[in-house]
Amino acid sequence: MEEKSLRVYDTEKTFFSKIGNTLTKFLTPGKMGINGVLISMKRNNMLKSYENYIENEKNNDRKGVYLKKYEEAYSLYLDAIDKNIIDAIYKKVKNDTATEFEKNALSRYYNVIHLKDVDYVEYKNRKQKFLLELDNETVQGTGKAKVIKRYNVFYLDKIDNLYKNIIKQYSVKLLELSTETEKNEIYNKICSTIEEYVNDILPRKIEGNPSKEVYIEISKEYDDYKQLRFNKADQNDVIEKNMILLGLSRRLFTHSLPLGVAEQCYNKLLNDLRNLIVDTRVPKKKERAYNLLIDFIKEFNLKILSTKVYWDNAEDRNNYRAFWKEFQDIDAIEDEEEKNKKTEILFIKNELKEVQKNENKFAKTISFYKAKLVDFGVMKRLPNKCGSLEKDGVYIQDLIQEKQGKFKSKVKKK
Repeated sequence: MEEKSLRVYDTEKTFFSKIGNTLTKFLTPGKMGINGVLISMKRNNMLKSYENYIENEKNNDRKGVYLKKYEEAYSLYLDAIDKNIIDAIYKKVKNDTATEFEKNALSRYYNVIHLKDVDYVEYKNRKQKFLLELDNETVQGTGKAKVIKRYNVFYLDKIDNLYKNIIKQYSVKLLELSTETEKNEIYNKICSTIEEYVNDILPRKIEGNPSKEVYIEISKEYDDYKQLRFNKADQNDVIEKNMILLGLSRRLFTHSLPLGVAEQCYNKLLNDLRNLIVDTRVPKKKERAYNLLIDFIKEFNLKILSTKVYWDNAEDRNNYRAFWKEFQDIDAIEDEEEKNKKTEILFIKNELKEVQKNENKFAKTISFYKAKLVDFGVMKRLPNKCGSLEKDGVYIQDLIQEKQGKFKSKVKKK
């Protein structure tokens, strides 16, 4: 009895010390504190409501009831995360005890809040997206397989809809804006939002649905994007990456990014390529930009213009139909070398017509295209001199016929 009474106990294992440690954690703001417990409770209630709604989605009689319960539970869940940021993270940043992750989270939070006075619809979707991403980090960090699996089903479904809502809002704004500077800002936002989705959400969607048709169809484009993902120094790579992202958007955001908006985004990239070709001084980069232009024009026609139903005027529609028929005839040629050559000539001739509508803006590009057509033997380079027709006895027909279409060839000799 004396030996037992003198035995030293490990205080970490006693009942009262465990209770004390638990209460300390509960009363400490943060992930392990009372805020974390409340978030966990709200999350579980929300997931239960979400699962009940999904199970009864086809039940028209009860669908509305389950949807209402889910929306209420979802709102309370987001409020709990929001409260945690204000109560816990803000205090830790203020007291200089926050981690880099918490500092970054608070900074992102205020960037989202700033949108409230600028665009309320974007703010509403961006805030939900931010709060879900923040709690997703917590869930993934638990290491509990069942909890993670259950949460992932909800998270991927909800975050997918939020991305679609954000891009849809950008599409609406793009149609309302008039100045080129404002439109360029929206173009960049659309591309950066699609890139966020492709980096953070698409891999998890593919992993969860590897046999789904849409993910099989975009697999090659996604692989091409991954090779360019971290190449930001070269302008060719940036344009090519955005080209792939827009191509992916035609599958991932078909309804959120309508054809008319997608066409404007493609035209913006096309103008960037036109300028890049003439501004680049390095021959290899210039040639690469030109090859990228040919690939881009082909994709633009296949994914956008060939599927276009409504045109601003009948003349543009008829001109494009003639171009598309010629493209299809060339595409049927079996000899690959001949087909590629004729396709390239067709694209440049059509491009020349387009840029000549704005000669002041694309003067250098026009010269570049004409030089390419001269190299192909489609156009002749005229000498920089003139003379009397009676004296020299020569008429030149090539460009006169193309420009005016009413002069006939004549040869006059003394």
